[in-house]
Amino acid sequence: MNPFIWAALISSLATSTIITMTSNHWLLAWLGLELNTLSILPLIMKPHHPRATEATTKYFLVQATAAAIILFATTLNALQTGQWTITHASPTTTLLITIAIILKLGLAPTHLWYPGVLQGSTMHTALIISTWQKIAPLTLLYLTHNHLNHTLLLLTGLLSATVGGLAGLNQTQTRKIMAFSSIAHMGWLITAMTLTPSLATLMMTLYLTMTTTMFILLSTTTAKTITDMGTTWPLSPTLLVTTLLTLMSLGGLPPLTGFMPKWLILKDLVATGSTLLALLILMASLPSLFFYIRITYLTMLTTPPTTTPTTHKWRLTPHSPPYSTPLATASTLMLPLTATLYNAL
Repeated sequence: MNPFIWAALISSLATSTIITMTSNHWLLAWLGLELNTLSILPLIMKPHHPRATEATTKYFLVQATAAAIILFATTLNALQTGQWTITHASPTTTLLITIAIILKLGLAPTHLWYPGVLQGSTMHTALIISTWQKIAPLTLLYLTHNHLNHTLLLLTGLLSATVGGLAGLNQTQTRKIMAFSSIAHMGWLITAMTLTPSLATLMMTLYLTMTTTMFILLSTTTAKTITDMGTTWPLSPTLLVTTLLTLMSLGGLPPLTGFMPKWLILKDLVATGSTLLALLILMASLPSLFFYIRITYLTMLTTPPTTTPTTHKWRLTPHSPPYSTPLATASTLMLPLTATLYNAL
């Protein structure tokens, strides 16, 4: 892709999210979401492969539908309240916008488009869809926090955590595994949103850090399937161990970073009397941990057939980006900073 076109698309992505985050007018927020969608479509389409075309079409249709619902809800809100201010939203408007955001984020039960889009994208585009593209819709949830329907959010969060865990069990493609992992994490984040915005911010920050690390490591090792990961050990043992530790952190296994937000969310759920919900969402996260541990077992505890040249592959260690080391450290070793981060955010 031409560097100028690439720079224009990335600038549009950044600008559109900032427009939505800083807007106080519904139409401006909608404009930011639309610009965000239009900026990512050429990036998904770039490989010129039938799967990329299919992924682009799916993404466009879903995002356009969600944007149309938001535009309808905001027009209805203007008719009812006479204002276009985001903080002044009627219950009907908030409900419709919440449904549209659930569709945009790929939360269950509107999640079926998400794994297909990630599978049809390149690893770096999948990273953008899984991280940056979620910030703008989540911002709208933050801005309408006082009017949100908590019952809907809690049910969506529990369903997403369950679907993300169970549907990922039979996947062998790393991008699809990351897609279902993202669905499960978004379920936890939406649950945190009903408790306190600061806890949701902490969850989102750590999710972005761990997911970015995971995609960068997968891109460096070019591991597109679990089988590919199983043959990565001779190429770079250190990189593979880091990848597997990050996977464990994504699963929320103590004493890694990913345990922190789940621990705090469960604590707050129990403190507010939602013990049953805390138990259910905890049980729903176990299948996710299972398929992360299964990848670890297949990769580290089983040895693939090797040839003589394979044992010398370590001489061709792939060059990982310089920022992968601090990201990997943050993704695995930040649990001792729990109190500091929770109070700061």
